[in-house]
Amino acid sequence: MPLLEIKNLSVAFQTAGGMFTAVDKVSLNIDPGEIVSVVGESGSGKSVAMLALMGLLPWTAKVTADVLKFDGKDLTTISKKNLRSIIGKEMAMIFQEPMTSLNPCFTVGFQLSEALKIHFGMKRNERRERAIELLDQVGIPEPQKRLSAFPHQLSGGMNQRVMIAMAISCNPRLLIADEPTTALDVTIQAQILELLLKLQQEKQMSLVLITHDMGVVAETAERVVVQYAGQQVEKQNIKGLFTEPHHPYTAALLDSLPERAKTKKLPSILGVVPGQFDKPKGCLFAPRCKYATSLCTSTPPEPAGTDMGRALCHYPLKDGKPTNYPEQEEVA
Repeated sequence: MPLLEIKNLSVAFQTAGGMFTAVDKVSLNIDPGEIVSVVGESGSGKSVAMLALMGLLPWTAKVTADVLKFDGKDLTTISKKNLRSIIGKEMAMIFQEPMTSLNPCFTVGFQLSEALKIHFGMKRNERRERAIELLDQVGIPEPQKRLSAFPHQLSGGMNQRVMIAMAISCNPRLLIADEPTTALDVTIQAQILELLLKLQQEKQMSLVLITHDMGVVAETAERVVVQYAGQQVEKQNIKGLFTEPHHPYTAALLDSLPERAKTKKLPSILGVVPGQFDKPKGCLFAPRCKYATSLCTSTPPEPAGTDMGRALCHYPLKDGKPTNYPEQEEVA
């Protein structure tokens, strides 16, 4: 049985211009101890989908799902008390931007011990010892001294390590890391990724890594989910994704990697992710796709291919070329 089971998860926000769908029928299964990466540009709905799972979206969000289960428990019908015992304990999340995610008014020690008090009812001395142990575990020097430090007194890399320590404090079975290397320099990025993988292996927890960096994906994930404009456009295992992407968007992301560049000028994807008022009628990627036809611009595609290599495309790629492609005069 999967540890996490999501089927047709959708998230819409009420705005002055009407309902805006940020996540559109996303499905995802994660097995115990598995590493899955969710990739895509900013605005693809990666973070919103996971925040919906954690129950951390504002009241303006409307969340619907056919299935939303953790360890067999239905998160849509579970009581608030039981849900509170899962969130932060069994299922934890590392948020983007540690400098803004940590509370500037409280010390590192206070913020670390808060979850321990809520979920385990530890006494003050026990919480302090556990906090020191956690800070040491994530590689922070002189952990005793850091307990009395405020977030602004630590570097970005140190704050990120504190966030990781908070997330693993209750030994979660599922850890969601939302772009954990954002705003960090290259050396610190490598250290944070190495730390996450080390903790994942030691604790045998499942890891969902949200990122827009395909290089990070190549080094960490076992399976990859590619999102675009709130939709899942492709699912593949890591080897299949890098050797034979099936969706034009995935192929374009891989082509934009410097190590794959075949010309002096680095390839890029023209245009931007569509917003609330400029969503295409057909395929959402059609305005930016070099293979788009009149069918793409008028009719939304259905998922094609096997479950592991599923692509949301009218003409999924095979050997780098679109399949069932029409004659040139039909191309939009």
